[in-house]
Amino acid sequence: MELAQVRPLRFASPQAKPGQPAGTGPWMRAESRLGEYDRFVRNPQYWGPKPAYGEIMVKVIPDPNSRALALQAGEVELIQGAAGEITAGTFVRLRDQGYATALSAPLATRTLAMNTGRGATRDLAVRQAINEAVDKQAIIDKILYGLEPRADTLFASNMPYADIGLKPYPYDPARAAHALDAAGWTLAPGASVRSKGGEPLAIELVFLGTSALQKSLAEVLQGELAKIGIHIDLRAVEEGALVRRQRDGDFGMIFADTWGAPYDPHSFVSSMRYAGHADYMAQRGLAIKDELDKRIGQVLASTDEQQRAEQYRFILTTLHEQAVYLPISHLTAISVRRDSVAKVQFGSTLFDVPFETMTPKQGD
Repeated sequence: MELAQVRPLRFASPQAKPGQPAGTGPWMRAESRLGEYDRFVRNPQYWGPKPAYGEIMVKVIPDPNSRALALQAGEVELIQGAAGEITAGTFVRLRDQGYATALSAPLATRTLAMNTGRGATRDLAVRQAINEAVDKQAIIDKILYGLEPRADTLFASNMPYADIGLKPYPYDPARAAHALDAAGWTLAPGASVRSKGGEPLAIELVFLGTSALQKSLAEVLQGELAKIGIHIDLRAVEEGALVRRQRDGDFGMIFADTWGAPYDPHSFVSSMRYAGHADYMAQRGLAIKDELDKRIGQVLASTDEQQRAEQYRFILTTLHEQAVYLPISHLTAISVRRDSVAKVQFGSTLFDVPFETMTPKQGD
């Protein structure tokens, strides 16, 4: 399966010239201007159907608002991808203005990983209560403009081996509060934060400070969990510090989206075995961690389809029941186009834009 992925392995002919990529796809790079554009033309040696377009110009426009303005001005005909090419609000505005828009099937999962090895999140009752106390649908409606489906499991059911009937945690703050009481995390008279044995129920949530979306999500989560007596300490950090905190396990909760197709589930699950990944550090407090890592090794080595499915059932069920993650929504790709382009489709990965299926609108 690794050999079939676009990363980290690539195949190249010994005769390939440095800096001149060659492949077997429908397009050849004809021209590049750093920071401006890449121009592609049809590959005459392509083994499949000839694309309708003779040339594709991919423009480099760093700012999301500028991309939308370029589309409206006719400077580009298509904006498509899953990396925040435009904001959710801009997508909705363009849709309402009559531009042709579309959303892909789930491609990855937006999650928070909870540290099972330190602080209050080492308690299963706390992790389960967090899963029950957050109104995900309200977050999706208000912050994500309804563009991402609700996530109740680590992987969407359209991912390989992930459709195993896991029971979602219900949105039930009262039940979450009752479970915390039963676990000894109680509210003293007049207090707003629960405690147990003198330890306050306070959790540090680490997020990327330059991400307006993560900041908004973190603030809503802080407000939601305060309602049941959990104090969330928001910690905005720069990218380098974020990587260090993931590596060192220096977090109570941290945003940890899955990698998406084609890396979900195989490559993503594989990374759970290695220190330096947020997922490993989040899981290390589990009594069953060694067994999990053993099962992951077995599932990656197995060539028996039934055995692999059984191992994935164990791995995903364990992570779900142990509430290591708070899944929020499933990431989708967006597409906004002018009427001049027809037959726009989504690829099967976060990175694939299938230009070869597109055609000019009839009569253009």
